Amino acid sequence: MQNTFSLRKFTTSDLESVTRINRECLPENYTDFFFVDLYRRFPETFVVAEEDGKVVGYMMCRIEVGLSNLGFSGLIKKGHVVSVAVMLSYRRKHIGEALVNKAMENMLVYNAKQCYLEVRATNTPAVNLYKKLGFQVTRTIKGYYADGEDAYVMTKKL
Repeated sequence: MQNTFSLRKFTTSDLESVTRINRECLPENYTDFFFVDLYRRFPETFVVAEEDGKVVGYMMCRIEVGLSNLGFSGLIKKGHVVSVAVMLSYRRKHIGEALVNKAMENMLVYNAKQCYLEVRATNTPAVNLYKKLGFQVTRTIKGYYADGEDAYVMTKKL
């Protein structure tokens, strides 16, 4: 199947579209400052998906230094997927998969050795997508979300 969307790096002119997608798709909402701050610090890993000239999805990440979630010793650089969302009417077109793959590829610019994210334990479609992309559940955080739901931490070696 031919992709009808394209990926590109976020620009500040995308902010209104991205915040709208965030509010419509996710219960965890962020301030404009938070989006712009991540973009300024880690521009390579803030990616948007466009279809017909309209932003229909986004993914933003940060790069952190910390202990490995996969048992490497010492401190490493890790890509942290902060937020990814695709508008409901554009799902099941492989946009989410493409966003995750592109952001992980761009994490290498920052010399990240692994990528991790938190995902609602009940979000089966997302968990299955991340498993398909090679992520594994490395731990569960009880009560992670504001509504008390647990999160899986899923990690992948880059």
